[in-house]
Amino acid sequence: MARNTSGLKRGNPATQFQKGTERQRQIARMGGLKRAENARRRKNFEEVILQVANMKVPFEAAIETMKKHGIAESDRDYLTMITLRSATEAALQGNAQQAQFFIENYQKALEHSEQADGRNFRIPAELLGKDFIDINREIKPNKTYVFKGGRGSLKSTYISEKTIELLINNPKMHACCIRKVGKTLKDSVWAQLKWSVEMMGLADDFECKRSPLEIVYKPTGQVIYFRGADDPGKIKSLKPPFGYIGILWIEERDQLAGPNEERNIKQSLLRGGKETYDFASYNPPKSKSSWVNEQESEPNPDRIYHESNYMNVPRDWLGERFLDDAAHLKEINPDAYDNEYMGIANGNGGSVFSNIVKREISDEEIKGFNTFYIGVDWGNYPDPYHAVLSSYDPKTGTIYIFGEHRCIKTRNEDTGSWLLNNWNDYLKSAPYGAVCDSAENKSILDYNSMGIKALACKKGAGSVDFGIKWLQLRKIVIDPVRCPYTYMELNKYEYPRDKDGNLISGYVDKDNHAIDALRYAFCFVYMTELPRNGKYYQDSPSSVNSRYTY
Repeated sequence: MARNTSGLKRGNPATQFQKGTERQRQIARMGGLKRAENARRRKNFEEVILQVANMKVPFEAAIETMKKHGIAESDRDYLTMITLRSATEAALQGNAQQAQFFIENYQKALEHSEQADGRNFRIPAELLGKDFIDINREIKPNKTYVFKGGRGSLKSTYISEKTIELLINNPKMHACCIRKVGKTLKDSVWAQLKWSVEMMGLADDFECKRSPLEIVYKPTGQVIYFRGADDPGKIKSLKPPFGYIGILWIEERDQLAGPNEERNIKQSLLRGGKETYDFASYNPPKSKSSWVNEQESEPNPDRIYHESNYMNVPRDWLGERFLDDAAHLKEINPDAYDNEYMGIANGNGGSVFSNIVKREISDEEIKGFNTFYIGVDWGNYPDPYHAVLSSYDPKTGTIYIFGEHRCIKTRNEDTGSWLLNNWNDYLKSAPYGAVCDSAENKSILDYNSMGIKALACKKGAGSVDFGIKWLQLRKIVIDPVRCPYTYMELNKYEYPRDKDGNLISGYVDKDNHAIDALRYAFCFVYMTELPRNGKYYQDSPSSVNSRYTY
């Protein structure tokens, strides 16, 4: 069963929020009732003018025609009457074009009045969560608003309420709600919007359909559509009967395949109008390497992030059971609590390296390093060549990564020249020179012939496990500007999972070229920590060194 995404208990609104007074309902419905009134007036007036134009009767006869068509005296305001007189006089003179001009101007005036009345509608203050008061004042068109938070944070509740407010206030806009899997829509976003419609006192103005799954604003015919990203054809073919899709809500955003899928959805839907409103919501995944967590660090002034959690939600909105469950999880599993309830991407979702410190490493800091370690993974197209430059402080157990070189389909002569031109001083100072993948002995000899001190790394049963575990026990400081590929690999590298998504032992041999180069760089360091009967301890570093000349 799909979980309740609103974070609120469902039930009688009056008993949960003590809302729903007649005055509040009248305020909530004001925009819809005014719009319905204007639509009725416009339709009846058009029918009258058509008859008047055909009959070519004087103004007094037109008044009688209005009565026959049920246009009440209360509807005969100044705008209606002056337009009717002008149109009838033009029709009597045989000027149908001028009569039509008066009709069209009347329609525009009504639409302007309709929009002005509709834009007065706002989310009732009693239904607005504390965390959303400030952001609600700042919502502007043509920006992306990303709402992230844990369970019970009200992010889905707020977006559903804002979607309804924007729909009422923008009579030419329709809305579309997206989830990764279409069959999850009815019990999540559709149910959430239906609930919000009822809470806001608008049940009489909206029709919540199950087949097809949509919600219709009855005064204007505007529609809230629901589509699954697993059927992109239905997204591309979505054509509203008038206006355009101007409001988009992507729920459980992290379930999308990545930014490309999200971008395709937006390009398919948000088109045809000058103003659009773009919302997304999700619970941050544990893994820092998840695309939604990684994207948050990318600078984008048009993408605004908002965080919320259940701590600022009134207790009676959540219920004692919810609060008891949260307190229990916090006591027995603080990491899970931080992720599930506080919305923190705490890196425990399968990340191999949770010991990374991302920061700048300055030239002055590098000048103070005493030892340098260089590792090379040769790569074999389409895999890249990757070299990494680092330092190590054994007293604090800290590795500093501040240099990398990455390329594809490049000759040994070219990569060797790059090392000599850029890292030659480090090569001379490194106790083992460049420690390289031992699978390419010819490449190592090529480096030796160029005057590069290069050694073959040690491999064998258990070498990968031991190397990664050794790295995990150190503090790894990395400069992401100097070493973007190395940082990306270390940050995204995760343990494998079984078909059910459970973590299993071992390490994935994919997208790990920088990690392999880092293991090679330090292999002779951590080999000294192995006992003589270790699984792959066969040669000392000195015996390996004696095999090659420089």
